[in-house]
Amino acid sequence: MKTLKQLLEAKGGNVYSITPDARVFDALRLMADKSIGALIVMEGGRIAGIISERDYARKVILHGKSSHDLQVRDIMTSKVISVHPGQTVGECMALMTEKRVRHLPVTEGERLIGVLSIGDLVKEVIAEQRQTIEQLESYIHR
Repeated sequence: MKTLKQLLEAKGGNVYSITPDARVFDALRLMADKSIGALIVMEGGRIAGIISERDYARKVILHGKSSHDLQVRDIMTSKVISVHPGQTVGECMALMTEKRVRHLPVTEGERLIGVLSIGDLVKEVIAEQRQTIEQLESYIHR
């Protein structure tokens, strides 16, 4: 099973972030423009939180609030679970399942080096399964 470092190298290192004082509307616009479901909230070069579509749905829409009137800090999740590049795809899937999160920042020390979504991990698991099946079929047909 691949490590997160290998997965990030293949995926590319685009990390999109926003500041805690930005408007929620601007965070939503950036997520829509980049076709992503979450942004890392950065303050002073450090991870301050994460804001996701789920945060928006649960903390803005359901409470009848406006994304124009709220700052990212008002709805972001400040307790961020992160992983390191040496961890495996399987370890991260288990962590995401246990903690019920869909996005994991990947950090080296204090430095953010990437973000992985549950979709990224599932895609990798499917690719690994296909490769295993192809190898087995090749072996059987010898």
